[in-house]
Amino acid sequence: MSKSKKRFSLVLALLMAVTLVLSACGGSKEASESGGAGDDSVELIWYTIGTPQKDVNKVMEEVSKYTKEKINATVTMKMVDWGDYPQKMQVNVASGEPMDILFTASGGFDYVLNARKGAFMELDELLPEYGKELMDTIDPAFLSGSKVDGHNYGIPANKELPQQEVWRFNQTLLDKYKLDISGIRTLDSLEPLLKTIKENEPSVTPFAMDKNYVPYVPYDYVIQNLPMAIKLDTTDYKIVNVLEAPEMKEALTTMNKYYKAGYVSAEAATTGSTNDLTTSGNWFLDRAQTQPMADNQWSASYGYPVVSTPASDAIITNTSVQGSIMAISANSEYPEKAMEFLNLLNTDPVLRNMVDSGIEGTHYKKVDDTHMENLPESKNYDMPSYSLGNNMLLYLNSNDPDNKWDEFKKFNAEGVNSPILSFNFDASNVSAELTAVQNVKEQYWAALMTGTLDPATNLDQVIEKFNQAGLEKVMAEAQSQLDAWRAENK
Repeated sequence: MSKSKKRFSLVLALLMAVTLVLSACGGSKEASESGGAGDDSVELIWYTIGTPQKDVNKVMEEVSKYTKEKINATVTMKMVDWGDYPQKMQVNVASGEPMDILFTASGGFDYVLNARKGAFMELDELLPEYGKELMDTIDPAFLSGSKVDGHNYGIPANKELPQQEVWRFNQTLLDKYKLDISGIRTLDSLEPLLKTIKENEPSVTPFAMDKNYVPYVPYDYVIQNLPMAIKLDTTDYKIVNVLEAPEMKEALTTMNKYYKAGYVSAEAATTGSTNDLTTSGNWFLDRAQTQPMADNQWSASYGYPVVSTPASDAIITNTSVQGSIMAISANSEYPEKAMEFLNLLNTDPVLRNMVDSGIEGTHYKKVDDTHMENLPESKNYDMPSYSLGNNMLLYLNSNDPDNKWDEFKKFNAEGVNSPILSFNFDASNVSAELTAVQNVKEQYWAALMTGTLDPATNLDQVIEKFNQAGLEKVMAEAQSQLDAWRAENK
């Protein structure tokens, strides 16, 4: 054989060897895209809100076994505590931290603001191609109500549509002191109950709250946790500084009275989470957003009875429609696979329940085909259900009625629309002023809302600080856009 033929044979053999190696390592494109047996599985990085749980990696190992089989992807979940989440995610997005899926909401790493900043991938093409089953499953009001400037940037959790505040009570303490909550509605009406607990239970926090607490007043906020708001029964659609509203002034005065009486923790304005209180049971009351059969869910989660009573009407707001969204990061390496995962999470009961409740036999056990109850190990995987996808796929708690999800649909249908539902303020013309306003908010808001600051001596000063930062200019821009929005939508 000539040298040239020998060289050609050697090159051909090498090419064939390389081809075989690449085929073995990479698998076929069809296998990868279909989630088949190819080895080129991708790792999806998922950032979500909530107190980091001890068993999160253990559960994600089981989740990954399931998703590897279904869509050829594994999942790594990174949890960031409640109070730290907005700032941490702001840093992560700005620095280009690797991530594929991230929790966002009107009140937690602001959905609209960050969609406009380019933090999230537009889903208009990905959704119908990789999320068709999802689109057929969740309430259409969530997808339409979460559009920003006509585009979808995230997948809202299919859950309660209206936002209704309730006072939640540790029923063990209610029963112990024979306390009646039938007349409880307003902030002021809580005082006799708080006084009883303070005088008799020195180790209990009477009124549990963290730095995100804001007294309820009948206004809808243009931007969550900033003073611009509009009254729910408005006829003139005038945006006001809620700190100047008589209802808020009265509420802040009451909060300061409660703070001085020791009903509120001295650290409330800097506390990121009250998880330690709910875990230990050393709390008497707090305020929360409700849903049908919420008391059953809270009781099952905490391991002791919790009961609630309304603190507001059920109002459909941008905050409630956009209250829990999973977005795909604009710098995701695997946007198609991330969309496949979100589609599976929101349509597959096995995956949804594993993400929510952990490992069957370890963290919970099935009571029957549709009901479950937590096991002792659930304390190591106690997740916020609302933030993790389609709630209507979840197993029922052992004391939930069979028609729970029908009650959700009824609750959603009966909610009353906020006057500014679907109005999304674009702050790009006043971005410098809004940044300055947010800086003032970081300094004073939590201390004022939790009663730590006395409004009698501080409220006027805080209002002036906001105005110096440019709040009035931001409000004027918002008012102009709201007027145009009203004219356009009649």
